[in-house]
Amino acid sequence: MRLTVVQGDITTQEVDAVVNAANRRMRGGLGVDGAIHAAGGPEVLADCRRRFPDGLATGAAGWTTAGRLPARWVIHVVGPDYAAGERDRALLTSCYANALAVADELGARTVAFPLVSASLLDQSTTSPSQTSSVPGRWRSPW
Repeated sequence: MRLTVVQGDITTQEVDAVVNAANRRMRGGLGVDGAIHAAGGPEVLADCRRRFPDGLATGAAGWTTAGRLPARWVIHVVGPDYAAGERDRALLTSCYANALAVADELGARTVAFPLVSASLLDQSTTSPSQTSSVPGRWRSPW
């Protein structure tokens, strides 16, 4: 297994799949989610609506087309929202583990991960960078 840390724009990474730090509704949002939807174009949102009409639960993962991104797939994960009381570290860990499981199912050999829930966690008690050390193939933009 080879891990490479890359600082850059996740939407320009030439990988098989990019992981999106999505919201529960799966309809686009701010931060990484907004950037992926903007760069991927309307195809990403249309596939989210089709595949996830009721959204995704916290910690869950699912995939869509990558639309206009250089990647083939977007693997969407919903990280915990500390302000909403989701403070169990297992919720964040499951995002990474479930994303890797989806990547494996798809046959993705290279995956770009953002720091999931980096803006939604209380950094004094839970660090996404500590939690994100899940074994697997990935290339992080951070």
